[in-house]
Amino acid sequence: MDIFVFASEQWILLSVLLMLIYVFAFTERTKGGKPISATELVSLMNSEQAQLVDVRASADFQAGHVHGAMNIPHTQMASRGSELEKHRSKIIVLTDQMGQHAGGAGKILTKEGFNVRRLSGGMAEWQGQNLPVVKGS
Repeated sequence: MDIFVFASEQWILLSVLLMLIYVFAFTERTKGGKPISATELVSLMNSEQAQLVDVRASADFQAGHVHGAMNIPHTQMASRGSELEKHRSKIIVLTDQMGQHAGGAGKILTKEGFNVRRLSGGMAEWQGQNLPVVKGS
């Protein structure tokens, strides 16, 4: 019960701590690229301002992906990031299944100087909006 007494007496300190935790989480999340909606992605890809990179495993990519996407699995991003060099002038949009790996891959590309974004909700959100996918390469 001492924790409740501490919390009631030190509510300002606890509020500052919670605010710092939130700021830290937000900052870390944006290091992997700011989120972008499916609508924004379609617009950028249609105007050839963006390159979509699917960071899922090759088998998942083959099962269904966005037309025009490249596949570089997140486990190989550090070694295969140079494949994106010809797209350096474009926005690199990363997608995965639900957003769990795009942030880590985005941090790698951001360190290499790429302009990185993440597809909000990943392929799960894309398919949830009934947007088209292609199978195979």
